[in-house]
Amino acid sequence: MSRPIRSTDTQARNRDMKLFDGHQQIWLFGYGSLIFKADFPYIERRPASIRHWVRRFWQASHDHRGTVEVPGRVVTLIQQPGAICHGMAYLITPEEFAHLDFREKNGYLRFVTRMTFTDGSEADGLVYIATEDNEAFLGAASERDIALQIASATGPSGPNSEYLLSLAEALRELADHDEHVFGIERHLLDILD
Repeated sequence: MSRPIRSTDTQARNRDMKLFDGHQQIWLFGYGSLIFKADFPYIERRPASIRHWVRRFWQASHDHRGTVEVPGRVVTLIQQPGAICHGMAYLITPEEFAHLDFREKNGYLRFVTRMTFTDGSEADGLVYIATEDNEAFLGAASERDIALQIASATGPSGPNSEYLLSLAEALRELADHDEHVFGIERHLLDILD
């Protein structure tokens, strides 16, 4: 179900990125736990979407929602032409990246993205993506297998099931029907029943 992983700490790589240097404020797009757990100060928070990406539970978590022995699964973005991924955008100051780089250290790198807000306006910002070449990338599995892995994993940030259920609820609040997330949620609820 999962392969052994070792730490793939990306903090130093993210610190070395010079994206948006000199900016006093930067938009950050969140598509996973950043939607429902904003544990950092922000100036503004707005629903937004990005194009050509889909949310997938294809990234291992052994630092937050699992352990090295029993890794959990969390979301990352996978390119898909024409797709739209809904989430939450936060206007933040550059000082927040020290905390965010630590939070997203397990394989996630910052990338520039164009986001669209619900009023149709657009802005460039940053998004954290765990690409396929990071050591914690697990890739595709059946929704049931993903749910089984999620049901068995707990880490320092709590049960992996809590992450999935919180994300599903947050997506409902955004009126975003994400069949991948909701399909895994259905399997998880059957397993936990």
